[in-house]
Amino acid sequence: MNFFEAIVLAIIEGLTEFLPVSSTGHIIIGSSLMGIAADPFVKMFTVCIQFGAILSVVVMYFNRFFKSIDFYAKLFCAFIPTALLGLLLKKHVDALLENVTVVGISLLAGGIILVFIDKVFEQNEKNPDNAVTYKKGFVIGFFQAISMIPGVSRSAATIIGGLTQKLDRKTAAEFSFFLAVPTMFAATVKSMYDVYKDTPELLASSNISILLLGNSVAFLVAMLAIKFFIGILTKYGFKIFGYYRIAVGALILILYFCGVQLTLVD
Repeated sequence: MNFFEAIVLAIIEGLTEFLPVSSTGHIIIGSSLMGIAADPFVKMFTVCIQFGAILSVVVMYFNRFFKSIDFYAKLFCAFIPTALLGLLLKKHVDALLENVTVVGISLLAGGIILVFIDKVFEQNEKNPDNAVTYKKGFVIGFFQAISMIPGVSRSAATIIGGLTQKLDRKTAAEFSFFLAVPTMFAATVKSMYDVYKDTPELLASSNISILLLGNSVAFLVAMLAIKFFIGILTKYGFKIFGYYRIAVGALILILYFCGVQLTLVD
């Protein structure tokens, strides 16, 4: 992977991580178009640049992150289902990560859901219950665990989880951002540890430079993406993202069944 490829993938990560459109599906398209091989460093890179994305959340919502211990306790409660199910189902999840058709189908199915989701939960905008309790956080955490299926989108799953708990769209989206911090931090640490343990040569200075560049780009782009998403979500709802997911999912499936080599690196 060269610096140009790292910048492109980091832009894709920053743009799509917090939108309900599946960063995995977009990474597939981007890496395949550039002919990037799914080697161990590339796999580590696509996980670790999420750290830059989560830093943007901490910076943008700085006051919320350093307001109370209760805030962290609720995030930890919401993180538990993903951590436990991730350990129990790791082999099955790894197998799904090799299946591009799963990504395409997940994008399509999720897109259809988002097209109608505003109608289903329209009462949330009129009479929301925006107090995020431990119980609500735990339920949202189970929805996040569903996003271990490639193409589902962690953002989409957690926001829908929030809607089922009577949060309005904005509050559900913001809690999804907050929950991304411990989730992605844990994934980044685990990926770096696995590389350090099994293939420490991948942490050469040249690769570290690419990782730092990728995280910097993902950080800046994610800040813009979050502002854009909140604005669009508040004004128009999820329908536009639903149609977009359907288009991307269909594109992936068409390319795959036409014989185009698609490589899943995330």
